[in-house]
Amino acid sequence: MRRANTLRTALVLGALIGLSACDGGAPEPQAVETEVPEELKAAPSQTQSTVEIEGATPMAERVATLGLLNKRNNISQDLELKPGESRRVGDIIVRLSACERRPPWEMAPETGAFVQVLVEGKGDNEGEWARIFSGWLFKRSPSLNVVEHPVYDVWVKDCAMTYPGENSPPVSSSTASDDSEA
Repeated sequence: MRRANTLRTALVLGALIGLSACDGGAPEPQAVETEVPEELKAAPSQTQSTVEIEGATPMAERVATLGLLNKRNNISQDLELKPGESRRVGDIIVRLSACERRPPWEMAPETGAFVQVLVEGKGDNEGEWARIFSGWLFKRSPSLNVVEHPVYDVWVKDCAMTYPGENSPPVSSSTASDDSEA
């Protein structure tokens, strides 16, 4: 009995000493942007399938804001890309091919972006990039087309562009729908 009490006391003291050595907090995780590999920098050739509206922002001048979430360490960040640009964050590459926003005179507002997502392989496949997603993502219908990956999530937040007759960038779709309900 006495030996059990001595052992228990030693374990408690050891745990207290170990805890006192901790400063109480882990360092805040940070997203690390690195270079996109040369062989992946060139975006695949595209066919222009969208109809350009005269006076609208040309595709090359549009800027998409995409959300990127690393579910492993809960780091979320915004990526601003122009069509044809790629951004590497850690072991993921996000490539934007196009972004669109419906004209303000159409009834159902929608913002979309054609995105490709590549993830670097691990273990035997290290250094190889696997395309895990290639398709349109939509702001108001995120479940329509989803990036399915256990670590990363990518979604559309905005596509900065204007149409003829617009004085300023559009009001966010959530504000517009709130105004229509009143």
